Amino acid sequence: MGVRRDSAVGEQGSDGGRESAKAAKGSPSKQPGKRAAAGKDAPAKTAAPSGRGSASGKRTAAPAKKTASPAKKTAPAAKKAAPAKKAAPAAKKAAPAKKAAASAKKAAPAKKAAAAAKKADPAAKSSTPAKKVAPIKKAPPPRKQLVAPKKATAAVQAAPAETVVEPAGDESRTALVRRARRINRELAEVYPYAHPELDFENPFQLVVATVLSAQTTDLRVNQTTPALFANYPTPEDLAAANPEEVEEILRPTGFFRAKTKSVIGLSKALTEDFGGEVPGRLEDLVKLPGVGRKTAFVVLGNAFGRPGITVDTHFQRLVRRWRWTGETDPDKIEAAVGALFPKSDWTDLSHHVIWHGRRICHARKPACGACPIAALCPAYGEGETDPEKAEKLLKYEKGGLPGQRLNPPQAYLDAGGRPAPPLGAG
Repeated sequence: MGVRRDSAVGEQGSDGGRESAKAAKGSPSKQPGKRAAAGKDAPAKTAAPSGRGSASGKRTAAPAKKTASPAKKTAPAAKKAAPAKKAAPAAKKAAPAKKAAASAKKAAPAKKAAAAAKKADPAAKSSTPAKKVAPIKKAPPPRKQLVAPKKATAAVQAAPAETVVEPAGDESRTALVRRARRINRELAEVYPYAHPELDFENPFQLVVATVLSAQTTDLRVNQTTPALFANYPTPEDLAAANPEEVEEILRPTGFFRAKTKSVIGLSKALTEDFGGEVPGRLEDLVKLPGVGRKTAFVVLGNAFGRPGITVDTHFQRLVRRWRWTGETDPDKIEAAVGALFPKSDWTDLSHHVIWHGRRICHARKPACGACPIAALCPAYGEGETDPEKAEKLLKYEKGGLPGQRLNPPQAYLDAGGRPAPPLGAG
């Protein structure tokens, strides 16, 4: 009987105290001393549930069964552990560990799974460092991103020329004036024969040809006006012309109906208001049908020798590329650029800029590699910079081709320029 009691008490650590509690209830007469001990330490009964609740007690004691499976060998150890006085305070101390036990329950499956994974896959330990190395593999993308801006900045250095609409912010007014005037001097050496590229013999022919040059080339106008002036040599003749006949002559220039109304209308105005003569004042010229400030300055500068700036599409494009001004309105461009030069330079300046825009500094493919003022241009690099390739982009006499005038000035011919062919020729 002593052996059975001891074995029951000995199993208390493995089953959470269930068997010891039953043994205590089933044999009250045989264990009076133990009852008195339990009576003195009343919380012993409540300590038993805490023993039940502590899952850690079960799991930690479980290996003890295997190591002490023979009951006979465990009996002496059970006798030593029999006093319940020591077990009860231990249970009290273990009560605060309920929360830790609960968390241990939740963590236990993860621990078991981890242990099983380690046993099942011995290479798991070697795989775990790979996870730590993974962030290192992700590190190279930032390095690639750091390289990208270098390429972007290299492109951006040449790209601003495409969208330059603002004056250089780091350039003083004095530096801008000096640079602009130097560009004009350089262009004067490149185009010493610059002249109006419209054929004309008098102010009347010049004003009509300038009106017709809208939305077309000077070459096309020069090929069309000989027939027009041959039939209608004076403002009175053109004012009395049949519109349908004039339209047929002007058809190659495009927008021929609107242009017919303009040239006939200005011819009537010249006949009725100015006695058949072209006025030499800006305020009078702009009153004529189809004549704006650009046309008026062409006439004033080239027919009357009065300074004026001709702001056409080429002029607007180049002065923005050169950052002479950030304006886009023709009148404001005229005022801004005119303030950089003396009035005496205005007419020749217009020729130099327009000629350069037609021959080298084109709208779509500027020949930057063949540009004589590349060192002074903030937009260098927008076009072709290779000298050989840029040479092939040159137009008119710079590219060995004929010019736009059928009857150019002798200075142009002396400089190596060739006259343009008449309309319908080869």
